[in-house]
Amino acid sequence: MIITGTSNGIGKFLAKHYLQKGYIVIGCSRGECDIEADFYRHYYLDIADETKVNSLFRDIKKDFGRLDVLINNAGIASYNHSILTSVSTVKRIFETNVFGMFLFCRESVKIMNKNNFGRIINVSTVLVPMKLEGEAVYAASKASINTLTEILAKEFYPFGVTVNAVGPTPIMTNLIKNLPENKIQDLIAKIPLGRLGVFEDVVNVVDFFIKPESNFISGQIVYLGGV
Repeated sequence: MIITGTSNGIGKFLAKHYLQKGYIVIGCSRGECDIEADFYRHYYLDIADETKVNSLFRDIKKDFGRLDVLINNAGIASYNHSILTSVSTVKRIFETNVFGMFLFCRESVKIMNKNNFGRIINVSTVLVPMKLEGEAVYAASKASINTLTEILAKEFYPFGVTVNAVGPTPIMTNLIKNLPENKIQDLIAKIPLGRLGVFEDVVNVVDFFIKPESNFISGQIVYLGGV
């Protein structure tokens, strides 16, 4: 299993969860990662760096000869009014959230195809359907992920690979912990089920997508929180 963005937040929680389930987990991040386990391997890289990504996948192919699951979790955000958002910020967000995700999908399916089996899960967000002010660029990048999920599901199905996405509500991770309290409360007020998400909410959906019995489920985006 590959999980991107395992240095903190959702990615770190997912990595520990699947290590406990007996998976060999390959993680990556740009920042420091303190996960220590016998079956965990970490790569320090920018997921939009095609050269380094290709090197990671060459290692996986050489060392393991197979890949069962990819979880595209890594992402960055910018909470700002569009008038105050620079083009450099837009480029940075799309390079990580979209280009990096696409690279990992493309390279993963090349290995998954060998065994005619694979599960790809992309992390989206409820901010796509919520369409909140100040979230234009971040939501647009995740909307791109949703579209890619739906199309790649069709392209990859002949290889025995399903592609789905989970759209969490905001979770108290580094992406939102620096938001003003009134902004967080405004977010909660707009979520039908009335609370921020927790890591276990995400794991529940990912577990479902990974199950062998879910081989007839592909191209789906599951939003959390009643959105």
